[in-house]
Amino acid sequence: MDRAEKRELVTGLNDAFSNAGSVVVAHYAGITVAQMNDLRVKMRQAGGTVKVAKNRLAKIALQGTESESIIDLFKGQTLVAYSEDPIAAPKVASDFAKTNDKLVILGGSMGTTSLNADGVKALAALPSLDELRARLVGMIATPATRIAQIVNAPAASVARVIGAYARKDEAA
Repeated sequence: MDRAEKRELVTGLNDAFSNAGSVVVAHYAGITVAQMNDLRVKMRQAGGTVKVAKNRLAKIALQGTESESIIDLFKGQTLVAYSEDPIAAPKVASDFAKTNDKLVILGGSMGTTSLNADGVKALAALPSLDELRARLVGMIATPATRIAQIVNAPAASVARVIGAYARKDEAA
């Protein structure tokens, strides 16, 4: 890699770290190319990105961003996963680490908050933004259906009583 390519990589990573909702740093020693491609595909489907960059270049790219506090995590063979959705990158990385013990999550950041490995796993356990929206819509819609049931309940009760009297008269 020549200087221009390095400069371009650092600039691209700096922009990505600046716009990322969360960043996850992990060791990937021993992961095959097929497994790495699988991780990249899953991350892309969730709206995130996985990059393998030289630690020195990643540290330079982190300078001046909110995630600057995680510079110490870049030792050994590391990869960076990031996404605009704060939950997407930790969730995909944690799920992948459960099935592949060679991916070891070191930590990460969410905004200015630095996270250890347990913090990343706790963040991954939270529901995604779409799931939260669905739950909120469900909670808003539930009272409306209950109100409709309550309003219709007296009429249904009256109809049942009249039906019971009608059957009683037919039987007699």
